[in-house]
Amino acid sequence: MLELKTIILFLITAVAEIVGCYLPYLWLKEGKSAWLLIPAALSLALFAWLLSLHPTAAGRVYAAYGGVYIFVAILWLWSVDGVRPTVWDIAGASIALTGMAIIMFAPKNV
Repeated sequence: MLELKTIILFLITAVAEIVGCYLPYLWLKEGKSAWLLIPAALSLALFAWLLSLHPTAAGRVYAAYGGVYIFVAILWLWSVDGVRPTVWDIAGASIALTGMAIIMFAPKNV
């Protein structure tokens, strides 16, 4: 159950981070309203708070989270940007998720 909770929390965290970065991108590169910066800031604050909810060492959480972020970014590429991932994108995301699982779920001596 801890594993499922960790993965769901990482997935929500990744979406919060990507939204927090995507909205300023829309403003800067696509000419959208500067008002997008307000939900972007809130999303990034949510991202930071969500990372703090994990019950393990912060460095371990940050390292493992990176793998989930890569996976979610590839999903974002496909679903939001409309770019179909390549086999290399999928392979890289799979390797990143494997790394996350090893870091978070391997037995710990401490």
